[in-house]
Amino acid sequence: MKIEVDGAVTEPAATDKRTAVLARRAALLVAGATTSALVACGAETPAPEWSGAWAAAVQHPATAVTPNWSAEGFADQSVRQVVRLSDGGPQVRVRLSNRYGTTPLAVAGATVARSAGGAAVIPETVSRLTVTGAEAFEIAPGAEISSDLVTTPIAAGEAITVTLYFARPTGPATQHAQAAATSYRATGDHTAAPDAAAFTESSQSWYYLAGIDTVRAGRARDVTVAFGDSITDGYRSGIDADQRYPDHLTRQLTAAGRPGAVVNAGISGNRLLTDSTVLGDSALTRFRRDVLDQPGVGTAVILIGINDIGLAGMTGPDGQLSPQVSAEQLVAGYRELIAQARAAGVRVIGATLLPFAGSPFYSAEKDRLRREVNSWITSAGAFDAVVDLDRAMADRTDPARLAGSYDSGDQLHPNDSGYAAMAAAIGKAILT
Repeated sequence: MKIEVDGAVTEPAATDKRTAVLARRAALLVAGATTSALVACGAETPAPEWSGAWAAAVQHPATAVTPNWSAEGFADQSVRQVVRLSDGGPQVRVRLSNRYGTTPLAVAGATVARSAGGAAVIPETVSRLTVTGAEAFEIAPGAEISSDLVTTPIAAGEAITVTLYFARPTGPATQHAQAAATSYRATGDHTAAPDAAAFTESSQSWYYLAGIDTVRAGRARDVTVAFGDSITDGYRSGIDADQRYPDHLTRQLTAAGRPGAVVNAGISGNRLLTDSTVLGDSALTRFRRDVLDQPGVGTAVILIGINDIGLAGMTGPDGQLSPQVSAEQLVAGYRELIAQARAAGVRVIGATLLPFAGSPFYSAEKDRLRREVNSWITSAGAFDAVVDLDRAMADRTDPARLAGSYDSGDQLHPNDSGYAAMAAAIGKAILT
């Protein structure tokens, strides 16, 4: 059964000491280091303290579920992407990923600016993005890089726009398929264009954009990473409306006076145990890079497993038969994520799997497995805290189903109100 799832010249050095300092500087530039700055006397200033303010979990190029530009890539085109930061700061950096590229990715130009809505930006805020001082740079296959620091004060909740220009063909593009946000494309270099006129094409995916960080000196590790599948990714939430549960959670925690960002590491269709070129690397494969490597992470919320259960025995959009799973296998997977988080000093919150009766996934046996897994999550004491989303989101008269007021219409994914209710329940666990 197939289903739809969601370049400066200097004088020669006069002394050995001066030569050593210059050599060190060159080495830092070659290595792409942006974590320290050299001053004229050869001393170093403290490294910036970076904190994640927005993120997306990257995926293989694929169009089986979400039609987009990832398979064809880009050539003599500008891509403008708008994201909303969950935390602010006086300076930012942008992280770009070529994780699934097979050749070096040549970025001919890039800018960052405050959004003016849609594909337009506020002209006086446009800043060039550089990497070790260069406006054009390459990202090796399988690599992620961070831009140099940009002094662009951004407030929490503000939308920021990143524009990338690719002069040469990129080949298939590392992406995040289901963004619930609009990205824009134009022919030619429009990285500094303030208006939207040239950006006549759009899609609802992100390309190469892996994260945006802000400088937050003296702050504790207060970033929360929401980790999961489509229900974390925000599938079926309002497009460009920032109604995913991590968006609601950001606003709720801010209202409660709790500082720190919430970043979204969900991938639609993702599974705990099984890798896929369409539905993303498994949670076990990607947990370190998508959660533990996020700057400033202190808490992880884990909500994943429903696709392992629901897709079992079915042919997914990647054309692969999804394996049958047991409660013991899923519990072993959760225990591995918990162990990784604890070893990294990250608090880990487990969330129970939502009811799904009436969805294409459902069977009585699959629901029995879901309830067995949920029982372990709530009773085993393995997580640092637990949020019972099963109870919070269920219909009062039929607990195997999502409450009608929370259902987006497919009996599997919440609507905007449902995502808000999820955030309220998770927020209580975080604040406890």
